[in-house]
Amino acid sequence: MGSQQPQQAGRLRLVGRRDNGAAAPSGPASGTPGPTAPRTPPAAPVSGFADTLNASIEASGLSLDRIRSALAKQGVRVSVTTLSYWRRGRSQPERATSLRAVQLLEQLLGLPPDSLIAQLGPPRPRGRWVTPPCPDALRVEDVWPGEQEISEVFLELDAPPTGQLERLSIHDSYFVNADRRGYLLRMRQVVRATVSEVARCVVVHKADEGAVGCPEITSVRHARLGRVRRRPENGLLVAELLLDRPLGLGDSTVFEYEVAIPDTGQTTDYGRFFAAPVREYVLQVHFDPVSVPAHCERFDRDPGAEVDRQHQQLWIGASASAHVLSPDQQPGQVGIRWQWE
Repeated sequence: MGSQQPQQAGRLRLVGRRDNGAAAPSGPASGTPGPTAPRTPPAAPVSGFADTLNASIEASGLSLDRIRSALAKQGVRVSVTTLSYWRRGRSQPERATSLRAVQLLEQLLGLPPDSLIAQLGPPRPRGRWVTPPCPDALRVEDVWPGEQEISEVFLELDAPPTGQLERLSIHDSYFVNADRRGYLLRMRQVVRATVSEVARCVVVHKADEGAVGCPEITSVRHARLGRVRRRPENGLLVAELLLDRPLGLGDSTVFEYEVAIPDTGQTTDYGRFFAAPVREYVLQVHFDPVSVPAHCERFDRDPGAEVDRQHQQLWIGASASAHVLSPDQQPGQVGIRWQWE
């Protein structure tokens, strides 16, 4: 995963400029004045990035989908939802890829260079979940860098702040079949409320590159499935879990669920991203006894990093499984990877 690099290409030409040099139509031939045309009140001046962008899109007559397609041809991928949020002021571009998209929008909409960029103020919070009460918690975009749609879906679901539920324990069991394909994840969490009236949490699962469709939550225990948002083109699932009862300050609960994993061919790793500290994390990977990897190791990464901070060889036991125990797990990523031969 990562942001798409812009490709060198010519200026976008979807917006044709009208010829303003045409002669104005002449008045009536006789000296008798014609009917007086009604005066159109001047348009209200636009101000701010969202207002300017919205007015320019309206004037261009382009649909958001056509704008998205034009940006994609230049190597910058921005979803229609993101464009809609920008023009309505619900969010604003901040990352390097998003700012590149704004520069291309200026070309596409026939605006002077930097006219939109200059109207961007300081970064703004994109929902109450971005300022979690837990001081060690990360924003979603810090956990999943380059995955703008995850932030958008969290905003759409009005996801509660990460720190409202303290994760005391997380136990993942990942299953790989005889065809060397990961097919099932069983997850169990023990959580405790850090504020009163906590009734839900939001979970994220993303398929490997090349997957057709999204992971699907197939079973939930001690909670129930609420709203679900899927992005099949990115293999992304964001789901709301409604707890059995609202938790008061200091109350704890346990919930479990299973996730069916879409087929992406041979699987070689599984990892979990952490936005906030967890007292204890256990990961078990279960292989079919007829197909056991030749090598297996643990890996740890810092938040947003694409290279390992450390790795450690793991033993695959007689039960054809390997596990990781991580007490006092800090924000970042922990996982297991393996080689088949």
